[in-house]
Amino acid sequence: MVAAWLWLLCFLVPQALPRAQPAELYVEVPENYGGNFPLYLTKLLLPREETEGQIVVSGDAGVAGEGLFAVDPESGFLLVTRALDREEQAEYQLQVTLETEDRRVLWGPQPVRVRVKDENDQVPHFSQATYKVHLSRGTRPGVPFFFLEASDGDEPGTTNSDLRFHILNQAPAQPASDMFQLEPRLGALALSPEGSTSLEKALEGYYQLLVQVKDMGDQASGHQATATIDVSIVENTWVPLDPVHLAENLQVPYPHHIAQVHWNGGDVHYHLESQPQGPFDVDTEGKLYVTQELDREAQAEYLLQVRAQNTHSEDYAEPLELQVVVTDENDNAPICPPRGPSVSIPELSPPGTKVAKILAEDADAPSSPNSHVVYQLLSPEPEEPAELRAFELDSTSGSVTLGAAQLQAGQNILLQVLAMDLGGTDGGLSSTCEIPVTITDINDHAPEFTTSQIEPVSLPEDAEPGTLVTTLTATDADLEPAFRLMDFAIEAGDEEGTFSLDWEPDSAHVQLRLLKNLSYEAAPSHQLVVVVRNVEELVGPGPGPGATATVTVLVERVVPPPQLDRESYEASVPISTPAGSLLLTVQPSDPLSSPLRFSLVNDSEGWLCIKEISGEVHTARPLQGAQPGDMYTVLIEAQDAGSHAYLTLGLHWVEPREHVVPIAVSHNDQIWQIQVRVIVCRCNVEGQCMRKVGRMKGMPTKLSAVGILVGTLIAIGIFLILIFTHLTLARKKDLDQPVDSVPLKVAV
Repeated sequence: MVAAWLWLLCFLVPQALPRAQPAELYVEVPENYGGNFPLYLTKLLLPREETEGQIVVSGDAGVAGEGLFAVDPESGFLLVTRALDREEQAEYQLQVTLETEDRRVLWGPQPVRVRVKDENDQVPHFSQATYKVHLSRGTRPGVPFFFLEASDGDEPGTTNSDLRFHILNQAPAQPASDMFQLEPRLGALALSPEGSTSLEKALEGYYQLLVQVKDMGDQASGHQATATIDVSIVENTWVPLDPVHLAENLQVPYPHHIAQVHWNGGDVHYHLESQPQGPFDVDTEGKLYVTQELDREAQAEYLLQVRAQNTHSEDYAEPLELQVVVTDENDNAPICPPRGPSVSIPELSPPGTKVAKILAEDADAPSSPNSHVVYQLLSPEPEEPAELRAFELDSTSGSVTLGAAQLQAGQNILLQVLAMDLGGTDGGLSSTCEIPVTITDINDHAPEFTTSQIEPVSLPEDAEPGTLVTTLTATDADLEPAFRLMDFAIEAGDEEGTFSLDWEPDSAHVQLRLLKNLSYEAAPSHQLVVVVRNVEELVGPGPGPGATATVTVLVERVVPPPQLDRESYEASVPISTPAGSLLLTVQPSDPLSSPLRFSLVNDSEGWLCIKEISGEVHTARPLQGAQPGDMYTVLIEAQDAGSHAYLTLGLHWVEPREHVVPIAVSHNDQIWQIQVRVIVCRCNVEGQCMRKVGRMKGMPTKLSAVGILVGTLIAIGIFLILIFTHLTLARKKDLDQPVDSVPLKVAV
């Protein structure tokens, strides 16, 4: 089974593979061959066993019909039957096959390429017999001003068609016989260095040149032809150009003609260059154009170079330069500087202090009216007279300074300045510049106490150290927290260091406290002067009178309570004891102590009385209503009979208000003053003081009271209506019920 498959595979593979194609044959045939024909070219490898077919030569159109090529059936050589002309056809592409009568291919096709080898059988010739050329004076030597055109029908790229140009004759031969030079390979006609120098001296304006063209390159042999070149010398029109002034933003149709150049020679091509690159162009006639609007602020000047060139882009002469100046138009408003951070100015700065300087830039031409910028203060609007102005503005320099009006610390001011070009005249452009200004605080306010004279403070002489005497409060009008830090000290009146001050560093409150024990005998009063100062250095005037506060401390003598000779007294009296009877005498325990004053506290029946100084207790009236064995108890109050002062009205009428009465107190050659508040008011019939007071907090006003009353009455009315309605409905229900349905106890 495997062997059968292998046999089948071997049988099918040759049938599936294509027949290999013979390689192409290449044959060269000399052009215009002068020998015998047919000319045998190459032998074809025809199969020997396939002799019953015919050989067919095919290929380019007409090859088979003309019978140019054939195959010798005996020898198998490809042959050509007659001479070939390369200029008619340079190459033939043939195919040779061996076919049966029914066109079945037995062998081939065999490709054959036949190339006709060129022979120098063509004479070169010029494109014209006579050329007419214009040569401009000023043409550079060596720069071709004319190119000869000649052709040769032989194969290009070979020696047969390799042409050389030569000048055979120049007429006239003055002022030099070699005024022109001709490049042999290109046929480029140019002035020679001698001719360039002599041309300026030449009076003749016409030259005739006899030129030759020859093939075979630099070999002596070859075909040749001649032509005549008539050269006319013309004047040099390649002259310098005057500067051109163009207005920026010019509203004209574009492209817009601005200048004209002209090269008076022969074939010319104009080339334009712009430094820097700009919207300029030149046409074939040498007309220069601007192709779009110009912007002076982008570029104020351009330098154009115009070149007159031959077809090989070689300059006939030095390029012409044209300066284009863009004239300015007022098309740019002044540009304000970017708004920066706020300018800080200390308060109380003197007038004339520099605040800022505005320098608006105008992109128009410098030193022209279009860029002449002046300034005007818009906000805050300048006041009249000048004493009311907070800021002054120099309209020329843009310098802003402080005016005469004072500014307060903490003010944030936005200065608005109008920058105008054209010197501020009509038709100019403007912009508004802004400068934020902050008036910063300085330490120009000394702290002051809210009250400089403190009411006398009384302290018992046995008060403990650390006892709070009073709290003082100071204020500082400065805004900066660092400038409001205060330092307190007792400036006078505390030589013994009896008192101290206590405060927090950032607090405006200071506590006056007792540091040592008081002694009434050593000092019955103290008059302290407390001073407040800034921690930071003060700027400006020094502290005022409010920087000190006077505190008067009165020392109260601590006297022990009086002691009686007994804790209780008893007396037995008959019920019939008459009024005025001495019952007993109350005496101090120490006869040498200071005198006492006695009084009864709870004599509810009014039966007793006591002598204020002697302490004798008497019956004040008969003991009416007393029963034998009754115990009647009263309390006796004993007080130290020290010094007293009584303050009375010295006038029949005093204005009803609060009065402060200063009272001088002297003791042991020491004098101090106390302030006594006396409230004088009108009294009612019951002797009670009437004082005018405002509305108490939380108490309703008249309007709210009326509203509450009306609301209450409405609520009561609604409540009564509900009750009567309920009773009416209940009664109707009772009447509708039968008698035997009523509860028993209700019926009873």
